[in-house]
Amino acid sequence: MKKFTEKEIDRIIEMAWEDRTPFEAIYIQFNLSEKKLIELMRKTLKLKSFKMWRSRVKGNKIKNSPIKSSKSMRFKSKQQKIISNNKISKR
Repeated sequence: MKKFTEKEIDRIIEMAWEDRTPFEAIYIQFNLSEKKLIELMRKTLKLKSFKMWRSRVKGNKIKNSPIKSSKSMRFKSKQQKIISNNKISKR
């Protein structure tokens, strides 16, 4: 498995916990298959947290579904603020 920085691991875990982020998105951004992601989560999380995550993922159809548009390589939540010119836009 590739060595990830602490910041990358935090982002991977965050994406793995998000219900609407499919495994394919994590694979595209970090070249981390579902099997390797599970290994990373098992190694990084506490046992109780890992079990809770696995039970959530098993019942989640979105996690295992492919990305609708393979043209877009950017994954962005609708709640994420717009960033332009390295400054956060104010609404």
